[in-house]
Amino acid sequence: MAENIQLEIVTPEKYVVSEPAQIVMAPGTLGEFGVLSGHTPFLTSLQVGKVHYKDASGKEHFVFVSGGFAEALPDRVTILAESAEREEDIDYQRAKAAYDRAQERLASQKDDLDFARAQSALQRALVRLNMVQGSSSASH
Repeated sequence: MAENIQLEIVTPEKYVVSEPAQIVMAPGTLGEFGVLSGHTPFLTSLQVGKVHYKDASGKEHFVFVSGGFAEALPDRVTILAESAEREEDIDYQRAKAAYDRAQERLASQKDDLDFARAQSALQRALVRLNMVQGSSSASH
């Protein structure tokens, strides 16, 4: 059986994840990457997306990240994220409201619109919504 690696997902406010994992998949700016025990060390920037990992027992987990950096070492993956939320902590209604606000801003086409910021907000909301859509749609 393969060895586990230690996964740490940290924001400026808190530790979001700190546990052993069998495999970690993350959204690098050049594409998704995976890390297993014994991986060659590297450092990369992250884009908005989801980190997918299997814990020591093989259970799958998902964590939303909105950018940051990841460092992979042979025995550890450390993700320093601007913000991060476990899938089960994402509030569907809040994510939906953020999505609707971003859509409205982009549709308004006001002269003072910060297009890049509004588009970034839309992307973050869309990823968060997609993560909880299946588990929340049954209850909405």
